[in-house]
Amino acid sequence: MNYDYRFGNQFYNYYGDIGIKSTEYNIMAPEQSQSEQPGMEYLMTPKPIFDNPNYKGSDKLKDKVAIITGGDSGLGRAAAVAFVKEKAKVVIVYYNEEKDANDTKSYLESLGGECILMAGDISNPQFCKDIVNTTIQQFGKIDILVNNAGVQYQQDKLEDISDEQFDRTMKVNIYGMFYLTKEVLPYLKSGSSIINLSSVTTFYGDPQLIDYVTTKGAIVGFTRALARNLALKNIRVNAIAPGFFWTPLQPACWVKEKIPSLGSDAAMARGAMPYELAPTFVFLASDDSSYVTGQVLHNNGGQIMG
Repeated sequence: MNYDYRFGNQFYNYYGDIGIKSTEYNIMAPEQSQSEQPGMEYLMTPKPIFDNPNYKGSDKLKDKVAIITGGDSGLGRAAAVAFVKEKAKVVIVYYNEEKDANDTKSYLESLGGECILMAGDISNPQFCKDIVNTTIQQFGKIDILVNNAGVQYQQDKLEDISDEQFDRTMKVNIYGMFYLTKEVLPYLKSGSSIINLSSVTTFYGDPQLIDYVTTKGAIVGFTRALARNLALKNIRVNAIAPGFFWTPLQPACWVKEKIPSLGSDAAMARGAMPYELAPTFVFLASDDSSYVTGQVLHNNGGQIMG
């Protein structure tokens, strides 16, 4: 097969209500895989595009401090870049992706941004305390929390999901979010924002990601309940449910044969690069969304509508 890397070319045909899709679609990446979660961006082919050079900041987050979990790569890296362009200071939390994290820090600093790195496991409540303590010591406050870190494992059947896998998925995707949000809350003030990452898979029920889908559905519930709980304090809580974005999570999860077709079932017949989600992070983090809380924003190329 000849792989077409021309980003944005669409070869999708949809015939009314019949639902016939062309076998041609925009292939973002060739077959590839990685053996460990949550994956390494520097090993990917092609490299994800995390910065849109045409995106110009306008001080929407000036002097604000943001904590971004999973900020070393993928969607977290794209959010960090956009935040720095909007004059925020960022704390990048990552698991063990040293090269990706240091590459991200160098890039942010090249933009004139301030960034600190923290490596560890967010499923450990003490590490979450350390994240908050370090942020306060370094920057004196917290204005934005992005709960982006997560893991996902492909399994064909429920019976194939081991107790160990289920436990790990729950602890990283749910417990980590709970622990860190709980530690951050005492420092948030009126106008602060919490952004949680759900997934398009929750809304169509991916049959090969049962435990992952379960956590991402729980994140929707957590977002709505916490939004109501904090609304009168003017602390907004929202979620983003991305479709297929080319991030390290993809080759670290799926069998290599599935990689070329990921994103093909969206109405736009393509996956997306991380930079395409960055403005959504800025919108939810800034006063542009001052009357938005408890919402789930869908960036999925039309894979799920309504």
